[in-house]
Amino acid sequence: MDVNVKMKDNLEIRAFYLFFIITSIQTGTGIMGAPKYIFIEAGRDSWLAVLIAFVYMLLVVLAMHISLKQYENADIFGIQIDIFGGWIGKLLGSLFIIHLAASLFSVLSTYIEVIQTFIFPTFPTYTLALIFLCLIVYSVLGGIRVIVGVIFIFFILVQFLMVLLIVPALRIDMTHLLPTFQTSFMDLLKGAKATSYSFLGFEILFLLYPFIQNKKNVKLPIFLGVTWTAFTLLLVTVIAIGYYSPKQLVTLDWSVLELFKVVSFSFIERFDYVVVAVWMMVILPNMILLMWGMTYGVKRLYKVSQKKTLYICSAVIFVLCNILKDSQSIIKFTSSLSQVSFWVVYVYPFLLLLLVLIKKKWRKNKGEI
Repeated sequence: MDVNVKMKDNLEIRAFYLFFIITSIQTGTGIMGAPKYIFIEAGRDSWLAVLIAFVYMLLVVLAMHISLKQYENADIFGIQIDIFGGWIGKLLGSLFIIHLAASLFSVLSTYIEVIQTFIFPTFPTYTLALIFLCLIVYSVLGGIRVIVGVIFIFFILVQFLMVLLIVPALRIDMTHLLPTFQTSFMDLLKGAKATSYSFLGFEILFLLYPFIQNKKNVKLPIFLGVTWTAFTLLLVTVIAIGYYSPKQLVTLDWSVLELFKVVSFSFIERFDYVVVAVWMMVILPNMILLMWGMTYGVKRLYKVSQKKTLYICSAVIFVLCNILKDSQSIIKFTSSLSQVSFWVVYVYPFLLLLLVLIKKKWRKNKGEI
């Protein structure tokens, strides 16, 4: 397998679209219940925990970018083959693909649970899973440029949800956020770690980098995308803490969705139903990108066509959705994924960067000798 990817011109995308890609893949099911888990760890200073997580996330993204810049046009699979050799590189690449698959299953199963909780309690899981997987397969078959187009359009369409948060924001009790700076630093770090599942997804940069046409301009859209996601989580966390009482917040699994219950119009009594339905436009790009990443990774590592991998992975995920469909199983799976993904996404890039720089220096010294 070649370390650098030979990219066709018709598959390249502008760096500008990385903003929409990063925000879309990070804003998924995690943000719907994140305030509860951050508040449990960091209390009233949860906003500080989000800011700490944001700063750390910027450092991770910077480490990823520096690693990718050391190569002409490589992705994470090529870099790992170069650093660790064929066998270990392919093993690590396979683990990365499994991480993407687990993330996809977690997002899909969680959103199905949300639909069943808020709108259709008796709707069969297999029907919802089949509908979403058909949409995912159809989009991935269109290729990376079609996927980016879907992401761009859906991002624009769902921004009105942010405006609607003005209603609960006007009803917050500021005393719920006071006194500030009372949480210990260790608890703030635990609160920052609690955001890890909500911020997952930006590791897709490791796969998309070879597809970027103007690589010199990737920094700004990436950092703006991460900033937008962090701002969104910070906003909903502050509103949730201010709107709910502390005892109330720790009992709400979907605290962000519950905020929309206070929004009402003369022609719609339960606007949260609309929000859950519209949230599909937030979730779908997330799942499409993860599925594309899986199929692309298998093609890179094992030369298996993306179409074949797409159908097989969809069938496996469909079966898993019907096996692990109770709430407790989904929560346990998501919790386990969060723990493992923390090391894969938030720690491993620094180790990889160190090894990349060491190998680069070794090659330079060897050339001088």
